[in-house]
Amino acid sequence: MQVFWFIPTHGDSRYLGTGEGAREVNLDYLKQVAQAADTLGYEGVLIPTGRSCEDPWVVASSLLAVTTKLKFLVAVRPGLHQPALAARMAATFDRLSGGRLLVNLVTGGDQTELEGDGVFLDHAARYEQSAEFIRIWREVLARSHEGQSFDYEGKHLSVKGAKLLYPPVQKPHPPVYFGGSSAAAHELAAEQVETYLTWGEPPADVAKKVADVRERAARNGRTVKFGIRLHVIVRETEDEAWAAADSLISRLDDDTVIRAQAAFSRMDSEGQRRMAALHAGGKKRTRADLEISPNLWAGVGLVRGGAGTALVGDAKTVAARITEYAELGLDTFVLSGYPHLEEAYRFAELVFPLLPLGVREKLGGGSLTGPFGEVVGNNYVPRAQASQS
Repeated sequence: MQVFWFIPTHGDSRYLGTGEGAREVNLDYLKQVAQAADTLGYEGVLIPTGRSCEDPWVVASSLLAVTTKLKFLVAVRPGLHQPALAARMAATFDRLSGGRLLVNLVTGGDQTELEGDGVFLDHAARYEQSAEFIRIWREVLARSHEGQSFDYEGKHLSVKGAKLLYPPVQKPHPPVYFGGSSAAAHELAAEQVETYLTWGEPPADVAKKVADVRERAARNGRTVKFGIRLHVIVRETEDEAWAAADSLISRLDDDTVIRAQAAFSRMDSEGQRRMAALHAGGKKRTRADLEISPNLWAGVGLVRGGAGTALVGDAKTVAARITEYAELGLDTFVLSGYPHLEEAYRFAELVFPLLPLGVREKLGGGSLTGPFGEVVGNNYVPRAQASQS
């Protein structure tokens, strides 16, 4: 099991849909979140992409020198990057980081944003372009280890004599992650990526997606790993966790939700459509309506595009829900929570000890002898209670 955290390059907040309690994006804060994730033992961090975010490659590069083990899941956008240039960027980052690059292939789903960036392809054509892009990208990187060039002529993209002089550390190339809910997305995942990521839908729906991608991959003679993108709201008790969920959306007004849902409805993303359906396009507002599966809450998606669900509960419950997803074949969990700095600590301190041994062994400070915590009365060192896992 690999647990990732999230770098909030679109800003951070204690309340969704409002500037109250908000934190601006600046390097000092992003460094705090990255260093917390690195120290606490998260495998890596996802850096989002899009018009509302700072550029993910620049952000990732700025965080390399202040982290040691943390991996960076960085987006490439077909149509915005040329594949050979994207391969060169990936190889450079991978070498300079000592093999800490992971690549997130993003096709995009907001037509207005895409057109603003100069991309005018429809949904089907974007997936055709993405398939050509990642094929070229992979081959250029893989052949760089042998000093070979690559020719390709496709419907949307072509290269002639594409070559890298300096190969990446990881062979044949940094692993590719990708998410999408349409048939075209599943086919692309089956053909070309290492890990397929789903947004946080109820386990039965996730199981269907996993089965479909796995079957398509088998037809291509491949195997694919699976992961999930979720928010988390974990506290010491269930009541505290649900109170925190209520607080997160407590400053929302009807107009903000309506405007957000109107924007999401214009997107041609099947994944966004499925997220919106979980809260009926913003019509569901009560806890009873928004808890779409045990401890799976759709409140985040009222105003946030993309991943719109959170696991809510005490540590044992959240760990149990994660285990349920793991039993479906998922081994990568890309998590986030508000505010991202504090929730990174809460999740690591409360839930990491309840997860499989491989995760627990990555906890920071494992080789130290103590004392840990605050010394009591100058000479007594408190001990942690044994894990219940």
